[in-house]
Amino acid sequence: MKAGFTLSGKINRKDFGLNWNAALETGGVLVSDEVRINCEVQFSKA
Repeated sequence: MKAGFTLSGKINRKDFGLNWNAALETGGVLVSDEVRINCEVQFSKA
């Protein structure tokens, strides 16, 4: 028996108090506010 799942989503890191960032020489920022999460999981019964 096997079961597989695909999960995806996104969170705002500032919602969890992660407010730090670093400015780049080109004028952008190092870390985006939005973090994408993708996960593929498979379970099998031995």
